[in-house]
Amino acid sequence: MSCETDLDDNALITLSTYINNQNYELGAVIACAASDENTNDVLTFYYPEAGAINIRFYETLNSDVDKLDFSKYTQVFIESEPFFNGYLGKFTQSNVAEKWIIITFELNNEIKISNPIRSKQITKPTVWTNEVVIDQTQSGMPNFTWQNNAVGDNAIYFQVISDNQNNLLSGTYTYQNQFQYYNTSNVVLNVTTQDPPDLILGDAYNFTLMDVSQDNWVNWVVLKTFESQ
Repeated sequence: MSCETDLDDNALITLSTYINNQNYELGAVIACAASDENTNDVLTFYYPEAGAINIRFYETLNSDVDKLDFSKYTQVFIESEPFFNGYLGKFTQSNVAEKWIIITFELNNEIKISNPIRSKQITKPTVWTNEVVIDQTQSGMPNFTWQNNAVGDNAIYFQVISDNQNNLLSGTYTYQNQFQYYNTSNVVLNVTTQDPPDLILGDAYNFTLMDVSQDNWVNWVVLKTFESQ
C-alpha cells in the first residue's frame, strides 16, 4: 500500500505540486475521520480500492484555510494501519491541531483525491456508544435501527457488519437511520466487493456505525456485538 511510482522521482511536498500536470479525480477516495474515545487521537479511515498504490496523507496547518486550496496541503509521512483486517485503512495522529485532511492514492494511472475532511477532535469530539436496536425477527437478516442525527450535523451513515475475527462482511452507506443485513434497498453506496456470507446462527458478530457529517467528520460511532438468531 506504500509502493512508489514514477511520480515520486522528486520530493513532492504540497498536494498542488503532486497533481500538477497529472491526471486526477476529485472526490474519488472514500474517507472520513473521528476522534478516539480514550485518547482523543485523530483516526482517519479510508477505503483503498483494489489496485490502489502510493497512498498518501495530506493536511493543512490548521482549519482556517480554504479547504479547496491544494497548495495549503502538505504531505505527512505516517504509516497506514489495516482496519477491518485491511479492508479499510487507518491513519492515527496524536496531539494535533484541528485541520483539513485529504487522502490520495494512485489507480489506473490517475491520482484519486478524497473530499476534504475537517477534523473536530477539540470542538466536536466523536461520541462513542452501543445504542442501537437490533430486530432479528427475520432469521439471518438482522435489522439495525439507531437514533437519527443523534448529535447533529449528519449527512450520511456508514455501517459495517464484521465477524468475531474483525473481517468485514458488508460495508454500506445509507441516508436513513436503518440497515438490514443484507438488504440493499436503501443503500446509496456499497463498498462490499463480494456477496456477503450467510450469518451462522449462534455466532457472534459486530455492528459498527459511523454518523458522518458533510465535511466528513464522524460525529457518532456505535459499536455493538450481537449473536445471530
